[in-house]
Amino acid sequence: MTKYIFITGGVLSSLGKGISASSIGCLLESRGLRVTLQKIDPYLNVDPGTMSPFQHGEVYVTDDGAETDLDLGHYERFTSLSTGQKNNFTAGQIYQSIISKEREGDYLGRTVQVVPHVTDEIKRFIKRVARGRRLDVVIVEVGGTVGDIEGLPFLEAIRQFPLDIGEENCLYIYLTLVPYIRSANEIKTKPTQHSVARLREIGIQPEILLCRTEKPFSKEVKRKIALFCNVTEEAIIQAIDVDSIYEVPLIYKEQGLDRTIIKRLGLPRRRQDLSQWEEMLRRLKNPSTSTEIAVIGKYVRLQDAYKSINEALIHAGAANSCRVKTKWVDAEEIEKEGADKLLERARGILVPGGFGDRGIEGKIEAIRCARQKKVPFLGICLGMQCAVIEFARRVCGLKSANSSEFNPRTPHAVIDLLLEQRKVKDKGGTMRLGSYPCQIPPDSLARKAYGKSRIGERHRHRYEFNMQYKRQLTEAGMELSGLSPDGRLVEIIEISNHPWFVACQFHPEFKSKLSQPHPLFRDFIKASLC
Repeated sequence: MTKYIFITGGVLSSLGKGISASSIGCLLESRGLRVTLQKIDPYLNVDPGTMSPFQHGEVYVTDDGAETDLDLGHYERFTSLSTGQKNNFTAGQIYQSIISKEREGDYLGRTVQVVPHVTDEIKRFIKRVARGRRLDVVIVEVGGTVGDIEGLPFLEAIRQFPLDIGEENCLYIYLTLVPYIRSANEIKTKPTQHSVARLREIGIQPEILLCRTEKPFSKEVKRKIALFCNVTEEAIIQAIDVDSIYEVPLIYKEQGLDRTIIKRLGLPRRRQDLSQWEEMLRRLKNPSTSTEIAVIGKYVRLQDAYKSINEALIHAGAANSCRVKTKWVDAEEIEKEGADKLLERARGILVPGGFGDRGIEGKIEAIRCARQKKVPFLGICLGMQCAVIEFARRVCGLKSANSSEFNPRTPHAVIDLLLEQRKVKDKGGTMRLGSYPCQIPPDSLARKAYGKSRIGERHRHRYEFNMQYKRQLTEAGMELSGLSPDGRLVEIIEISNHPWFVACQFHPEFKSKLSQPHPLFRDFIKASLC
């Protein structure tokens, strides 16, 4: 029987349920257990694909083309898991499924209600992630905060779960805040007491509490929390603030969290091996050098919009025994003050993805700076498109070159809408999404990085390199170093007279892990050290 661990959270949002779920997955997997993780989002959007990065942060894309919550990125970075459509679902998907069934007549003669129809559908979505697979544990993270109205049907569904599969096969873990009041020099447990009481009113008794705290607390505080929250003292785990999220599994291991879980669920007791994780963490925390990378973004006020970019830079730094100092630069500021001034100290320039024309000229100007000053450059998705526009304007002399996304009337649409996108009207889930193959020729920076001729990378875009300009750009010195197998689509470009200038239409950051830094990020950071 597959075991289910449900992770909920209270007091306030952004405590780190995703990191906690990922860390538990890491610990259980290090003991040879077969694990998957799933994120439930209570909002009514079908997926986050149409949401603003300022609202939601990064949209993470899976191999099978799902636009998902950014926590799935953590799941993949902390474990060997490759997530997909079934690893994330929303209230929007639940209600869409129920309404579709109602219209098809599946509920004829019955009134469709939250209980049991909505809760049954939620349970079905939870169970489908394990269907047909040999799994020891499914870790389910319930988004939102206990007490939120939109989350109540999901909490009711997981409350019912032990009735379906047995209490011995379910475990509830609760992430809570135990604040430190600096002026009084006191740890306060009351928010946790009230929050757990609210969860118990719903009918769920947490068995393990992960207590997020900036300062370690005493046995007396632990005893107080245990008494008022009706859990054992051994089940109070201090989730202490750390310098790196990759320390969290080891913090939990030291307190015996994985042993407690294994004992409670009756899982096999196997030898643990975290040696590779510990070695990478050691390299991460003890760099021999440093470099400064400027990331030119449109959403830098909310760095969660570039979560995977940030983590991929950290991974690449560890691979090069280097501390990466990331300088977040607003593209609109470059439009006002100029790239040469704002980027003068950068040893590498990265332009990530995005949508819309805001800040585009700032991104193009940053790319001009990287190209002319021979600063290592990595462009991703929109970053590649801007690199093509910049090269067409300043090297090929096509002064009005642009993307038809930004100027539909441009005489030189060097970036244009995909043919199959021209009749698409729905915005949700209709981009070029998921993993696609790419062929890489010999004697290119991309081939040197990957070490192979065929790769698969994840995409999320509607616009592409316009092949009508292929000859003009390549004759001027642009190399098309990555193409789709049929040769129709440009996936990677390079500039021949530059020490390291690479841009790709896909999102390499989605496949980077601490244990397996992405080749393009790794070589980008290496080039910045030269």
